[in-house]
Amino acid sequence: MTPLLVGLAAITTAFGWLGVAQLLGLVAAFAVLATALDRPRLAVPAIIVVAAGALAVALGIGGDPVGLVGNLLALGLVAVGIAAGGPVTVLVLAAATRGGPPTGEHGGIIVPVTGAPPATARTTPPTREVLRGGTTIGYLERAVVIAAVLVGRWELVAALIAVKGLGRFRDLDAGAATERFIIGTLVSMLWAGLCAALIVLA
Repeated sequence: MTPLLVGLAAITTAFGWLGVAQLLGLVAAFAVLATALDRPRLAVPAIIVVAAGALAVALGIGGDPVGLVGNLLALGLVAVGIAAGGPVTVLVLAAATRGGPPTGEHGGIIVPVTGAPPATARTTPPTREVLRGGTTIGYLERAVVIAAVLVGRWELVAALIAVKGLGRFRDLDAGAATERFIIGTLVSMLWAGLCAALIVLA
């Protein structure tokens, strides 16, 4: 057994499944604070815990928690999947779109108005905020993805992507908005899907 495997096994043994469930609740609370305080780095513990869980499942470490503890673990992973997906997406977007457009007061980005007359020396070009309400949409999106994975209804994910694309269609005429929409949607859905997969496979 490699030291990493020994470490993962030791953590599970030392804390037990109930301790793991409590840890998931703690990192979910940090993720909520990350969004509330606009400090996405508070979601780093969630990334570490989910990555460790994925590694443990891939390597067959641990057992098969059942009963109340199993339900608590599932609820903890659902909470982490929904709450931490937002700040995780923000971290990825910050890394992928350095020097991008400024953020608006409603959580979107500020882009120039297409088709507007050019600015002069005395005027500034008109702008608008696009991709507003991303935080709330993200929560709902991840909840749908997790539910779809848990019940095995993949068509719900396809419907979600279609509805989201139609809803954001007007905002996607700006290149920066299109890039942000694609990256943000993929990261958010992949995070939720990973957390749901851990519930199914653990």
